[in-house]
Amino acid sequence: MTNVVLIGMPGCGKSTVGVLLAKTLGLSFVDTDTVLQKREKRKLQPMIDEIGVDAFLLREEEAVCSLQADHAVIATGGSVVYGRRAMAHLHEDGLVVYIRLPYEIIERRLSNLATRGVTLRPGQTLRDLYDERVPLYEREADVVFDAGNGSVEEAAAALADCLRARMEDAHGR
Repeated sequence: MTNVVLIGMPGCGKSTVGVLLAKTLGLSFVDTDTVLQKREKRKLQPMIDEIGVDAFLLREEEAVCSLQADHAVIATGGSVVYGRRAMAHLHEDGLVVYIRLPYEIIERRLSNLATRGVTLRPGQTLRDLYDERVPLYEREADVVFDAGNGSVEEAAAALADCLRARMEDAHGR
């Protein structure tokens, strides 16, 4: 494993935990939402509004498949699990970690749904999206990490410990 790939719902802490995790593990950090925004030269929500969810998901998948990260923590967009090619690419050189949080915490953290860049289809609620994605995250995860209610720093430290233990087990220590 050369990369740690973080998946999960918007608001679960992939980017914020990811930055701290990368520093703790001595890895670089890549945010696929930022990669996509640079590639498309626009923010996520205007892109979704202009081209629609399906076209957005295709562009997200293309951006993720273009990544050539090595020894990095990769924070993905919450919708990356819809892209089979993207997930296969991320699994090639990475350990995929699902940052799991209960719906109530996600809902509390996502007060800005209209501007956040969340791929909600017309009529779809955040709860609908959560219920649809959880099985996809669980299917793709090599590791499920329950982030809990602690601080970002506590979550990053606990995840780093979990990953170190996993790497030591893999190396027979």
